[in-house]
Amino acid sequence: MAHTFEELVDMQRTADQAHATVQALRGQDNQPAFDTAWQAWRDLAQDVQAAVTEHAKEQGKMRAGVELEVKKEARQGGAAEG
Repeated sequence: MAHTFEELVDMQRTADQAHATVQALRGQDNQPAFDTAWQAWRDLAQDVQAAVTEHAKEQGKMRAGVELEVKKEARQGGAAEG
């Protein structure tokens, strides 16, 4: 399934939010919640990686460059380009 740059940015933001949840649960006495959050983050991160790879191939761009652009845009929150 082809993804636009904007969709990749949204996916990265969702993965980043899931990672923040994992970080918030780290060290707390709630292992089941931590495990669930960690698995959700891992799955989202894998989905982003696969989508970035596919997008880069379709656009004829280097994967690492696309990943960098997506992460930068997701974390800065500016208007997406691509």
